[in-house]
Amino acid sequence: MGVKRKAALAILVLLVFLGSLWLQGGLDYHWDSCLKGYNQVNKLHQLSNSSGADGAEGPSALEGCPGQTFQVSLLLTHLLAAPAYTSDVLLPPYLSSWDELVRFMEALGPMVGLISKEIESKTSIIRQLALLAEGNPEAELGPDINSINSVTTEAGTKNNVEASQHVDAYHSVRSMIWVELNRGVVDFNHQTDSGCRTLLRLHRALLWLKLFLEKLAETPVAGRLRSPSELCREAYQSTLANHHNWFVRRAAELAFIAMPERGFFFRLVCVQDQEELSKMLSRVVQAIGEVYDRTQKALEENGMLNLP
Repeated sequence: MGVKRKAALAILVLLVFLGSLWLQGGLDYHWDSCLKGYNQVNKLHQLSNSSGADGAEGPSALEGCPGQTFQVSLLLTHLLAAPAYTSDVLLPPYLSSWDELVRFMEALGPMVGLISKEIESKTSIIRQLALLAEGNPEAELGPDINSINSVTTEAGTKNNVEASQHVDAYHSVRSMIWVELNRGVVDFNHQTDSGCRTLLRLHRALLWLKLFLEKLAETPVAGRLRSPSELCREAYQSTLANHHNWFVRRAAELAFIAMPERGFFFRLVCVQDQEELSKMLSRVVQAIGEVYDRTQKALEENGMLNLP
């Protein structure tokens, strides 16, 4: 019994350590409840979003899933509300999407849920920066929308955008990048708690989840559906593993072993079979892809894909 207890304790310590290092962000948790939730962030950003309107296939056609903390309909609502203008992403619905993705991971069990704690800390950092900017008159107004959404191309031309008013500093991905670069808070050589560096860590994790959900939506190969554990491990190895050291990669394997079987995911999103799951997850993956691609473009244009 003594050996078994020691082994269990070692695994628990390993997983806790994994949670703290998952996004290479250290133990920088911010648990103030006022920083959590879309409602609190909405008071910073009252701009209504005209993009992502729901059609017949939008989240309005989905019903809530009784008894579930994670709601795929809410995830779709936030993801579809995030794209704005021609190439930007609104931060409030983006962070709210992460709130729902955190609930998704926590539903997969305590071992996988440990990973979500570090993600929560990252969303809290950006929300705290937004609140601080709101209270700082010099930082509250961001650039003109035309400045942050007009991208100079190789031909020297610029894309037109739909808005021209000033916005809050942390209203969107591009406004945050513009403000932080101009305030000199982004360090390209040393680790900081800038919103841009924090966003990059979330961005990398979003690719992992996108790929996992994409694989989970796949149809059977030779009549066989691969296990979610196998799919999640595969998605991790081609994404986040590239940014983790050996120890974290090995610890991640332990977390994926505890992944529930496929039937659990049917219940989680209120579907009956793999065909329905594939349709549902395909919509989610498409919405994530739009948000991911826009964020990737903004980070790449500003040389931020490798912030330390």
